[in-house]
Amino acid sequence: MFATRFSRRHALALLAAAATLPAPLPLLAQDFPQPGRPIRLVVGLAAGGSLDAQARSIARKITEQSGQQVVVENKPGASMMLSATEVMRAQPDGHTLLFAPSSIFAQNPHTLASVPYDPFKDFTPITLATKGPLVLTVHQSLPVQNVKDLVDWAKANPGKLNFASFGTGTSSHLYAVAFAKAVGIEVTHVPYKGTADAARDLLEGRVQAYFDAAPTAIQNAAGGRIRMIAVAAPQRMPAAQQVPTFTEQNVPNLDLTSWIAVVGPAGMPPAIVNKVNALFTQALRTQDVKDFIAKGAYEASPTTPAELAAEMRSAYDKWGAMVKQVGFQKQ
Repeated sequence: MFATRFSRRHALALLAAAATLPAPLPLLAQDFPQPGRPIRLVVGLAAGGSLDAQARSIARKITEQSGQQVVVENKPGASMMLSATEVMRAQPDGHTLLFAPSSIFAQNPHTLASVPYDPFKDFTPITLATKGPLVLTVHQSLPVQNVKDLVDWAKANPGKLNFASFGTGTSSHLYAVAFAKAVGIEVTHVPYKGTADAARDLLEGRVQAYFDAAPTAIQNAAGGRIRMIAVAAPQRMPAAQQVPTFTEQNVPNLDLTSWIAVVGPAGMPPAIVNKVNALFTQALRTQDVKDFIAKGAYEASPTTPAELAAEMRSAYDKWGAMVKQVGFQKQ
């Protein structure tokens, strides 16, 4: 009986003491970076592409400037949703981040039937990293030099203009549909499993037109087998000033510039967000990183977390309007 009474009294005392203890402390600014832990920068495409190259150049610069190790991890698959869910489920301590194109946040929710994340509730915006447009490219066998020539040729040859894309529902596909609708022509969509296959078949002349990412468009145009005839952006590309925008060629509303951003899991404390933002913006403002990114026809564009949040919402709304305009159904 004594032992039982003692045990009860002891238990009640422990509960009372526990009630007076402070709650577990949230993550604090001094918790980042944690000694000996690298930052994991997760990329949703395989190593070797422009997205991966940008991530690695920024990671190297952060390590050089701060001594904080940044490790790029490639996790391709499922329209880059594997990388997004990897980061979404991580601890919000600043050590697991996503280096992601706008399509993850602005396009996937509108074009895919099953998206395992909410672009606004499941991530913490940190900074915009780079911007770069898609470019309308055509095979050199087409007798066209600009958008008007292409439209005239398509109208004179109904049903003969093939447009490649790097996948159904991707930006290259939606741009082609929106362009065709805007200028009143018919096109045949030829989807591929990725950018490399689509670009290769354009070079070989198996398809005639393709909305390509700026880095590969510029590289392939230099070989003379394709032409760049329009930039899907508000301004001309610094790396190819000779190529006019769609708006300059009387085709408005095709200026949805693609971008790449750094985000973390939801729930990151503001103090840690600011520390991570400072690491990335400092690296992105260095001349050698800016020069490296510019060689790939992108532009270093660091921002505040709030500015990135606004950009994410704006891109989401614009892509939603485009998807609705072209009548695309979720796949």
